[in-house]
Amino acid sequence: MGQPDSTPDPPSAPPPTGPFPSAPPQELPQYAQPQGPAGAPEPPVVLDPPPHRWGIGAYVLVEVLFLGSSFLIAALLAGRGGPSVAAVILGLSVPTLLAAGTALLVTRVRGNGPRIDLGLRGSARDIGAGLLWGLGGLVVSVPASLVYVAIVGPDNATTAVGQAFDGIRVGWPVALGVFVLVAFVAPVCEEIVYRGLLWGAVTKHGANRWVAFAITTLLFAMAHFELTRTPLLLVVALPIGLARAFTGRLPASIVAHQVNNLLPALGLALALTGGVPASL
Repeated sequence: MGQPDSTPDPPSAPPPTGPFPSAPPQELPQYAQPQGPAGAPEPPVVLDPPPHRWGIGAYVLVEVLFLGSSFLIAALLAGRGGPSVAAVILGLSVPTLLAAGTALLVTRVRGNGPRIDLGLRGSARDIGAGLLWGLGGLVVSVPASLVYVAIVGPDNATTAVGQAFDGIRVGWPVALGVFVLVAFVAPVCEEIVYRGLLWGAVTKHGANRWVAFAITTLLFAMAHFELTRTPLLLVVALPIGLARAFTGRLPASIVAHQVNNLLPALGLALALTGGVPASL
């Protein structure tokens, strides 16, 4: 039998050191995600949406469509004996819906859509914020309305909508439809135009949210074309604009606007049925 080889095994080579190890590190498979601390996947990178390509011109277009359609409907439907209830409802609803629909279309064609460009996205917190701003606004606007009526007199305190329905009497189904239009539909459309489209057009040109708040509040009050009521409309618009400024989204200002319109809409519906004077 031969003798076992007594030659000792050569020592194993020490692990490579230095900045250039002899074996390159193993690459991750293509489908592997980058790993964060403790092996957790890193959050995806969220890119800002591209800036929208519409501005002040889009708001001007919407206002021209609103005014043009209002005058056209008034000219076509006004009769010799005064406007009918159908003519008044069409005159109030069609221009407003046309303006809001055009604003939404502009964001689709030349922007990122209404959710991004107009801030038309929200949550339960936005609804709650809108309710708080709306109720808080009533604390200010109701006394301001009483002061306004005391200054100008009850006969001169009728709103433009109240004047349009003056002398018209309808049943409860039609009155309920007018209530829904004034209390819920009109605020949505007006907020899309002013605190949505106009707000986005102003901020696109470098204005911060407080400049946008001031401009949209002023134009909102002036756009009703009721010169004597403009100071009161400024007071009414303040909490609505603040809801938009503090949340950064449109649903809060929509809810605040709807809360503000509830009492006038209820008064108008009662007046249409002969329950209360139309000056409310």
